[in-house]
Amino acid sequence: RVGEGAQEWGLWRQDPGPRGVWLSDYKELKRNGGLAPANWVFDSNDWWLEEHGIIMEKPEFPLNPGRYVVTGGRSVTTVLTIHPKDPSSGNMKWELDDGSLFDVTHLPCRSARYSPLLPDASPANANFKDFPVAPGAAMPSVEGYKKQDYAVLFVVGVESVSPSRRR
Repeated sequence: RVGEGAQEWGLWRQDPGPRGVWLSDYKELKRNGGLAPANWVFDSNDWWLEEHGIIMEKPEFPLNPGRYVVTGGRSVTTVLTIHPKDPSSGNMKWELDDGSLFDVTHLPCRSARYSPLLPDASPANANFKDFPVAPGAAMPSVEGYKKQDYAVLFVVGVESVSPSRRR
């Protein structure tokens, strides 16, 4: 129910799936200078992919300190507290009021962040046969990229802090 490393967590304020671009449409995305139909810009040096093979916009990083109501869409809905960054280590601690990270992870959703290892790396190297990804499975590798898998939690509420409490 407590841990470290929240400085590596991000937040999508809108569901990125419907705003995404299918891998099969990557060449068109590239022809458009990386501008997606939903008006976000693709970054070939740091891009995201979800379990159906949809390229997504980047989430906001890092997750701001505060209190978030989270769920995995199953049995647990609870408060996730993200603590401020430790000035000496840069680490951000997190804690859940109830349950575990597994309890608030939406198991069918998968996502991964890809960064190039080779100068000619391209999302076009992805194998379409690797999608969709089974719930709980790792996201597929893409030739020429380093991959970081991420679990997905649904944020259903964010604590509002009044200006007088921010001091």
